Amino acid sequence: MPDAPRKRCLVACDGTDGARCVEVELDAAATIADALVAARTLLIGVEAAWEQGSTGVWGEIRPRTYCPADGDRVELYRPLPQDPRARRRERVQRARRGGR
Repeated sequence: MPDAPRKRCLVACDGTDGARCVEVELDAAATIADALVAARTLLIGVEAAWEQGSTGVWGEIRPRTYCPADGDRVELYRPLPQDPRARRRERVQRARRGGR
């Protein structure tokens, strides 16, 4: 009986102690969610946005149901504390009020 097709993916996440990467081996039909579960078991103790963080493949946002290809880099993004555009608008408004 032949083995089921497999694939390897690199999972990158930004934890509280910095960025971490781990290679996982998955079934060929595995999704991003499956890759995160496998990575989480290897990165025990790493605090990251495992449940609520956005996900992507090679910098492109993808849903957790997306099926990455063999060799893809799966990324787990941490939530931003504030929208960068809103933060910039606030800085500009403060500078205008300050006379700069």
